[in-house]
Amino acid sequence: MLTKNQKDNRLNQQIISTEDLVPQDHILRAIDKAIDFSFIYGFVEHLYSQVEGRPSIDPVVVFKMIFIKYIFGIRSIRQTIKEIEVNMAYRWYLGYGLTEAIPHFTTFGKNYERRFKDTDVFEKIFEHILGEAVKAGFVEASAIFIDATHIKASANKNKAVNEEVKIKAKHYHEELMEEIKRDRKEHGKKPLKNDNLNNDDDNDNSPDNNQAPPTKNTKVSKTDPESGLFHKGEHEKMFAYTAHTACDKHGFVL
Repeated sequence: MLTKNQKDNRLNQQIISTEDLVPQDHILRAIDKAIDFSFIYGFVEHLYSQVEGRPSIDPVVVFKMIFIKYIFGIRSIRQTIKEIEVNMAYRWYLGYGLTEAIPHFTTFGKNYERRFKDTDVFEKIFEHILGEAVKAGFVEASAIFIDATHIKASANKNKAVNEEVKIKAKHYHEELMEEIKRDRKEHGKKPLKNDNLNNDDDNDNSPDNNQAPPTKNTKVSKTDPESGLFHKGEHEKMFAYTAHTACDKHGFVL
């Protein structure tokens, strides 16, 4: 039988807390129980003014927002703030009440630019949490798995300039071969067959070695010059970054 909801309860007032609205099996409850984030205060205390002034946003809240962004795959801080405003689990995790105002998304940008940029705070937080996992015996690093993916840069692919850059692959290959050769010698092993490096050692003054390193023409973004032009298979050409991640067999990022 078709039922229509004839009641509009949206304006009803109830005595309730965010604690009552977050499911007991929510992943943020598990994270909150497993990790005491108060250690962050010690890492950032020197970055804040020690004299009287305008109260800051709790730095633990600032970093927890980043955890929410990455755990749930939210594309930007602006969108993360919007999600926190309407998500009771996110509010609970940050310690905010039902009607409490969430910091504006520009707050994080200002904190990053004025406080955290060019510091090792993010690395220290990562290392601390990983260290706790190691001490608890969760990490098994006897086998390490590494993979990479591309992350699209916020850069227009049509706004770019052509530049000549040196080709570094050959240089890196030679460094690697030299390191392998030294290692094999130290362990009493014979040099690798077809080792072109041996020939190079005897011809340091040859014309080839005196030539300028080869170059190639590449597109450099005007918006984000640190990104690179990505094009693989059927994928659309775009400026992007390559992200490499190393994990143990239990999935802990190392």
